[in-house]
Amino acid sequence: MNSEENTTPVPGFEDLLESNAKYAEQFNDGGFDGIARKGVLMVTCMDSRIEPLAMIGLRLGDAKILRTPGGRITTDAMIGCVLAVHLLQVDRIMIVPHTRCAMGSGDDQQIAQKALETSGVDLRGMVLGSTPDQAAGLRYDVTRMRNHPLLASKHVTIGGFLYDVDTGQLTQQM
Repeated sequence: MNSEENTTPVPGFEDLLESNAKYAEQFNDGGFDGIARKGVLMVTCMDSRIEPLAMIGLRLGDAKILRTPGGRITTDAMIGCVLAVHLLQVDRIMIVPHTRCAMGSGDDQQIAQKALETSGVDLRGMVLGSTPDQAAGLRYDVTRMRNHPLLASKHVTIGGFLYDVDTGQLTQQM
């Protein structure tokens, strides 16, 4: 950060910074190199009902976690997967959408219309990656990842899973 930049705190984050100060007092997980110790990367939804590490019995430092709307493989998620495989010792990639996902409640046009009605913001024309057929979206994303030349050339296992936000159950779909 440039020392000449304005570093005045923005109001509205005080509660989070206070909680972080308490967290930092007890923090004992520093000092490791940031590789994925268990060789796992998970792409899942940004939904706040999902605790990616806990749901697969892992802890801080064991896996890389990428979150996208709907757990879809966006361009940035694909870049993250490629980098993790080639630089961070990832050899297993899990793609994990979930039940009752807002991004599964319609296609891009329907989600954009809902946003327009709810907030007045026009998202039409944006590629949102939503699909009411989550199984088809998952098959597409897994196949795309398995066939990506920068992933297929490495020994990496890619699986598709569905997380149930009401039971906590993770089931392999492919």
